[in-house]
Amino acid sequence: MLKVLTRQQIQQYHDEGFISPIRVVSESEALSIKSQLEEVETQFPEEINAESRNNLHLSFEFLDALAHNPIIVDAMEDLIGPDIALWATVMFIKEPSSKHYVSWHQDATYMGMNNTDFPTPWVALTPSNLETGCMTMISGSHKQEIHKHEDTFEEHNILTRGQVIPEVDESKGVDLILKPGEMSIHNGAIIHGSKPNKSRQRRIGFSLQSYMSPAIEQVVGQNIWTHIRGKQRQDSDGLSLDRPKYNMDPVTVSQRKIANENLSNILYKGAKTKRNY
Repeated sequence: MLKVLTRQQIQQYHDEGFISPIRVVSESEALSIKSQLEEVETQFPEEINAESRNNLHLSFEFLDALAHNPIIVDAMEDLIGPDIALWATVMFIKEPSSKHYVSWHQDATYMGMNNTDFPTPWVALTPSNLETGCMTMISGSHKQEIHKHEDTFEEHNILTRGQVIPEVDESKGVDLILKPGEMSIHNGAIIHGSKPNKSRQRRIGFSLQSYMSPAIEQVVGQNIWTHIRGKQRQDSDGLSLDRPKYNMDPVTVSQRKIANENLSNILYKGAKTKRNY
């Protein structure tokens, strides 16, 4: 029995590679999370900044709570079953009137998994629309193989390598317009990107990249996961991450450093250059 998603939404996910929008929390709750985020940005600038944006759910309790939000997790169970672990999270922030963008890419390209079929929820904490630089999905592209990506390390490209797929059929692009507190869900193999934020407000999105079943294994790097629901993973080289009991819990802050170093080694494997995020 489905918990959150409809059969039509699940069919859309399989056919087009994404679902959007889905309400996770109220708009006021989303803006409260945004306020908490901006408070810790001020309080702990070394812990959270433009170059320290990965796995913040290990440092801050309110982001861990969002990663375990029952609507998100129930939607994941509808897609991948009851045994769920989270690989990593990324906070994507585009400052007002900035040049930062995300080039056409497929998430699974450098993640080092044995399969590319896994879902990523992306939760809007501010409006995500054409003016602020929302995500655009190339419908149906998840059914293709992983394309060749070119590493550019372009200054304003906020992907790790500035990786880009050179030729994309943009006529199949679908803009995912989200209000604060809504999420989209996209497949690990779908081609997507986003344009700069032309507005006067920040565009903030929390990417839960990605929730996976035990069938998905890390084959590059160490298996490091946050357990979410169901049976615990039993990887021979695995590390199960704890949940922070409060913001800047020293146990999980320490674990975040381990997870981020592993993540960096995975994402930059074979790269000629390595950025700080």
